[in-house]
Amino acid sequence: MNRRETSRRHFLQMIAAGAAATGGLPLIGRADEAPRRPRVAAIFTVLRFRSHPFNILENFLGPYYFNGELTDPGVDIVALYADQFPSDDMARAVSGKFKIPLFGSIGDALRVGGRDLAVDAVLSIGEHGDYPYNERGQHLYPRKRFFDEAFAVMRESGRFVPFFNDKHWSYRWDWAREMFDTAREHRMPLLAGSSVPLAQRRPPLELPADCEIEEVVSIHGGGLESYDFHGLEVLQSLVEQRRGGETGIAQIELLTGDAFEAAKRDGRWSRELVDAAMQAETAMAAKRQSRPTTGVFSAPPVTKHTLDKPQPPRPAGDYAISVTYCDGLKATVLKLGSSSDRWNFACRLKGETRPRATAFFNSPWGNRGLFKALSHAIQHLFVTGREPWPAERTLLTTGAVEAVMQSFEQNGKAIETPHLQIAYQPTDVRPFREFGKTWSILTESVPQTGYFEPRSWDEVQQ
Repeated sequence: MNRRETSRRHFLQMIAAGAAATGGLPLIGRADEAPRRPRVAAIFTVLRFRSHPFNILENFLGPYYFNGELTDPGVDIVALYADQFPSDDMARAVSGKFKIPLFGSIGDALRVGGRDLAVDAVLSIGEHGDYPYNERGQHLYPRKRFFDEAFAVMRESGRFVPFFNDKHWSYRWDWAREMFDTAREHRMPLLAGSSVPLAQRRPPLELPADCEIEEVVSIHGGGLESYDFHGLEVLQSLVEQRRGGETGIAQIELLTGDAFEAAKRDGRWSRELVDAAMQAETAMAAKRQSRPTTGVFSAPPVTKHTLDKPQPPRPAGDYAISVTYCDGLKATVLKLGSSSDRWNFACRLKGETRPRATAFFNSPWGNRGLFKALSHAIQHLFVTGREPWPAERTLLTTGAVEAVMQSFEQNGKAIETPHLQIAYQPTDVRPFREFGKTWSILTESVPQTGYFEPRSWDEVQQ
């Protein structure tokens, strides 16, 4: 079977999955027609090397590896919109290379230059770019504006298409809630969230269905807000499996400086769980090959604007986020050290003495590899109209991140969160997770392209 046949088979499998979930009919095309590939408008802040738009779109404009299988996106990007054009912009070059029109407004992109909605889905990536911070230290990305302008076109047309929002919905809770409620009111399939929960788990970890969790920690090595979101999503993607499903969050507290050190001494979180989570990372690192330092990676030059930006106030050193759930579960998200590759988890289940722990593996290409699994999940949403995981999960973590920033602004005050009494039942996300087969193909020694160069099927075969 050649690659094109594999591509067609993969597309039909995605359609079949959506048809089974919706009573037997594909969501795109009539029942008596062969399904057509959804047309997608990609709207984003900036397209430059290793930005989120770069890492996602490279899996939409050519085949990519997912769980070791060369995978066709199953959709066609037919319109682009860039909110900013930095000196190392790639949007214009990508538009020209792939013959995809680059429009001056979100409305024109969704209409593809015409008068009515002309796409079947919207890929919205509001991350990176030159945007200010507010007094609380939140990065004011225009995700709500992107959603509003896209929704206005859908409302005019009377047709509401699947919408993906990269990371959390908004830095403001009321806006995030409005986005979610608007989509639900109009039955708009919706997806948002982090790429990290879909990463390979080393060692493998699956929590039993309906388990009882006594305590849990999630550990990252990044910054306030941006990486806290990922840490909370890692936490949520696992604890939502507990008995009764998700019930929501009652309180958030940020512990920094002396308060962090005192909480550590007082045993606010289990040292045994922290050790188990960090040991999973150490074991994972020991099994990896050393990354070659030359000959495998050619990146564009880094321009001054990517380095010389004002930074908001941030806690010095390590810190902890204490999460109290409505059902009484206690969880801690820890920022330990400085590493963009650190995503660790450990928990203790009722009746067990030994912790269960794992580390989420970025990929041999760093976090760029995480977006292959996320892209696969987005494409499933666009083709089938079915949400790979509940949008309620990201609504909950969005509110949790905002509460973290409120606690930071108020010098570590515990923030009560009655608005986060968000209950939902988890779904099986294993079809969208990377289990490691791809990294036997894309190893540390496989050259990364330093520029935006998705390959055709014929190029991949060569």
